[in-house]
Amino acid sequence: MNKAIIGKKLGMTQIFTPDGLVVPVTVVEAGPCKVVQVKTEGKEGYNSVVVAFDETKESRVNKAQMGTFKKANVSAHRILRELKLDNSQNYEIGTSILCDIFNEKDKVDVTGLTRGRGFTGVIQRWNQNRLKMTHGTGPVHREVGSMGANSSPSRVFKNKHLAGHYGHERVTIQNLEIVKVDSARNILLIKGCIPGPRGTVVTVSEAVKGVN
Repeated sequence: MNKAIIGKKLGMTQIFTPDGLVVPVTVVEAGPCKVVQVKTEGKEGYNSVVVAFDETKESRVNKAQMGTFKKANVSAHRILRELKLDNSQNYEIGTSILCDIFNEKDKVDVTGLTRGRGFTGVIQRWNQNRLKMTHGTGPVHREVGSMGANSSPSRVFKNKHLAGHYGHERVTIQNLEIVKVDSARNILLIKGCIPGPRGTVVTVSEAVKGVN
């Protein structure tokens, strides 16, 4: 991977092509990302770039992160992430990664956290059916139902679909297309939807599968 950037999901809208087709797009505020550390295969054993995104007050950053920012001579930022780039040696500390590293019609992978929905039952979490409303299945009709045989194996198998925490998972959607790049406003318009609600911090990187 040679190109990646950190951004913030601003929401969804639609644009019209010259042919009059409606294209749903997600608006992402991509960068600018300040390079605060460069890791190389010779020193750290792998190539990567540590970048900072979303400038904030120094009082909202812990001492360890502030030390990293001061060492790189960069102001405090809210987000600090590592991008595994094969060409990390081409970056210098203190420089900015901007959205213009991408072009229109580029294929990208977008990674983010999905919307958290708290503790949910099996119907909402796994799309299971409710129990019958008659024939003695009450009084609860949205419970899990049968858990398996009693005599053998006398236990519940691992990975059984049960109630629990739903959402707030790291998800990557692959091979999305960049419809427009607005360098003046640091905006990327990406065709389709990406993970998370508005305000989610996402990583936009070139597609690993290279689908045309």
